[in-house]
Amino acid sequence: MISAILFWFCVFAMFHSYVLFPLLLNVFSRGKKLNSIIFSSTDADLPNVYLLMAVYNEEKVIRQKLESVFSTSYPLNKIHVYVGSDNSIDETNNIVQEFSTVNFFNYRGRNGKPTILNQLMLELEDRMNPLTDVLMFTDANVFFETNTIYEMVKHFKNKSIALVGANILNKGVRADGISYQETSYIQRENGIKYLEGLNWGTMMGAFGGGYALQANCWRPIPPTFIVDDFYLSMNVLAKKQSAILELNSVCYEDVSNEMENEFNRKTRMQAGNFQNLSVYWKQLFRFDMVSFCFLSHKVIRWCGPLFLLLAFISNLFLLQVNTFYQLTFLLQCFLLLSPIVDSAFKKINLHLSLLRFASYFIIMNLALAKGFLVFVKGIESNAWNRTERNV
Repeated sequence: MISAILFWFCVFAMFHSYVLFPLLLNVFSRGKKLNSIIFSSTDADLPNVYLLMAVYNEEKVIRQKLESVFSTSYPLNKIHVYVGSDNSIDETNNIVQEFSTVNFFNYRGRNGKPTILNQLMLELEDRMNPLTDVLMFTDANVFFETNTIYEMVKHFKNKSIALVGANILNKGVRADGISYQETSYIQRENGIKYLEGLNWGTMMGAFGGGYALQANCWRPIPPTFIVDDFYLSMNVLAKKQSAILELNSVCYEDVSNEMENEFNRKTRMQAGNFQNLSVYWKQLFRFDMVSFCFLSHKVIRWCGPLFLLLAFISNLFLLQVNTFYQLTFLLQCFLLLSPIVDSAFKKINLHLSLLRFASYFIIMNLALAKGFLVFVKGIESNAWNRTERNV
């Protein structure tokens, strides 16, 4: 009896997070429209935008990135770009300094992205008006369209909205690795986050590649924290302000194709997720839509490895009950073995999309499990190495 309860609890938790919750978001969104209190593109009151970017060895993309920022429909006299180099040792620093309008700072030692952002905020705090100005955070390998900045900033005319995320689209998708699966995952996340914002203003974490924040909602990021975008996003929701995603604010990012690179990145992110949970766990007990989305979209997934393990173990004790549990056990075995089968097929240049989705799901949950262990062990540094992309 206990084994059956445990098995179905784990199955329902995963089903709720990955299937039922997105379906509910779609149902609740019918007839709703995103915020309509916006600045027009010619409004004289468009706020100043302070764009902050931490970089490390980005010589391959930094020029294109800055060109995409300045090729904007947003008034250039209202855009102030601050770039902090985390002791880059390639040509990044020289390329950035070719742009005379960029405020550039080269910080010694390896500090980590959150520390660089904290330092940049200290550099500009006497220059901005926190009541009216907007902060924008982005990454070097995320490229803007002409209207990307405006489409984010226009929503800040509505004072209840404190954070707006961009719509990150991926490029460099290939069939021989995991880029197709990763792209599918990211686009699904985009859709879920958009619907959370549309329904209740509860977007669960902006993508770090592009989002805007009311300046007065800035909160210094703890020095060893890894996932700074979720930290700042949850701070907005903790203050009972709204966070949304604007689909028309499009950015382009190349996506990883190598399983090992993505495994390491998700391990790092999971460690950061539990750092954030250690700060914002009380939001689970608000018993409102923030709690519902936080639990459904994030916390259950972060605990996914535990649910998968408990479902497998409890299923072992149910094998003699009936044929159904024997079938569910075989299905779990196939799922758990899918990375091995997929790897064997890959060696003979056979790429089965459904099999790779199963393999991707298991390996990413292994990364989540490893990330939790990294968190438990303790995180002493958040300095990062750039993930190799399909540039």
